[in-house]
Amino acid sequence: MPKNYTYDDAGVNRKQRVESKKHLKLLHETYSQSIFGPILKLPYGNIFPAGQDQYLDLVIEGVGTKVLIAQLIKKYDTIGIDAVAMAVNDVIRSGAKPLSIADNIHAQESNPELVKQWLTGIAHGAVESGCPVTGGEIGDVAEIINGLTHNTGFDLVIASVGVVNKKDIITGENIKPADPIIGLASSGLHSNGVTLARKILFKQWGGKYEPTDIPEGLNREIGIEAIEPTKIYVKPLLELTSKIKVKAAVHITGDAYTKFNNLTQTSPGIGFKFNNFHPQPIFALIQKTATEIGYSLSDEELFKTFNMGWGFGIIVDKADLDETLNILGRTGIGTEVIGEVTDRQKVEVIYNGIRMVLI
Repeated sequence: MPKNYTYDDAGVNRKQRVESKKHLKLLHETYSQSIFGPILKLPYGNIFPAGQDQYLDLVIEGVGTKVLIAQLIKKYDTIGIDAVAMAVNDVIRSGAKPLSIADNIHAQESNPELVKQWLTGIAHGAVESGCPVTGGEIGDVAEIINGLTHNTGFDLVIASVGVVNKKDIITGENIKPADPIIGLASSGLHSNGVTLARKILFKQWGGKYEPTDIPEGLNREIGIEAIEPTKIYVKPLLELTSKIKVKAAVHITGDAYTKFNNLTQTSPGIGFKFNNFHPQPIFALIQKTATEIGYSLSDEELFKTFNMGWGFGIIVDKADLDETLNILGRTGIGTEVIGEVTDRQKVEVIYNGIRMVLI
């Protein structure tokens, strides 16, 4: 019988991560240092006052092991888009408009050609976000960063700060059963679950394919497919929040659809049911390839690890559904109702006719 392969097997221990995050309470004593008033806790982080009726949302994010795929296929001009996307897509969850971006690149060495390509992607993502890059650092730390090939190792981190008026904060409150969940289409793998995907797909890490292979179901090399940049949702969401009261905004990243459980902090007693998915072919390929190399990758693991075609989720009142779809449709982003809020206090997924409960 094939071994059931999980994110833990790929090297990401979910239970340990949960335990580690409990130590974040050590930072709570710093909250009293906020000079303009109390910190506001939201389902996906904290925002802090910056004057009367105005809050700032500061996020720092990275692209994780997707940088290894960039090294594998020697393509570095899009990875900066991923870094920007991961940060600004988190900022907008509170309703904040990103104001500024700063980058932090730790590299084996600041090779001018590599720096040019890294910054090309960052600049592209910043323009797409409508947000300037106002600072950053490139550190030569060869003894810390070791890459796949000589002098190409790097890690890429982006910080972004955004501003939101108190009346416009997306709090996650007042969510109720029958509220629709609207999905914004992803561009594929994005920057989450990459550790699992790499170890199944690429020979470099024990998987099946060379990066130049074109497996059945794909129309381009698998390395190019896997490095497709993360979609940026800043402009569509801000266009929507200027006209509609959004109850919740969820960046579907690490832990995928289980992330919706965070909303029970501000709206207790609710659950979520998802029943509409159009995942890009790479997700089915990951599952199929796992079987071919002797593993079994369950549907549950897919929905706990990957975005499965929807990179961002929005919850609005049912009365606002039609207008919401019209507004988002005009922005050009793929948008559909992907589920609804329930009173069952669990995350349910219906996929290929099978119902799953994500734990």
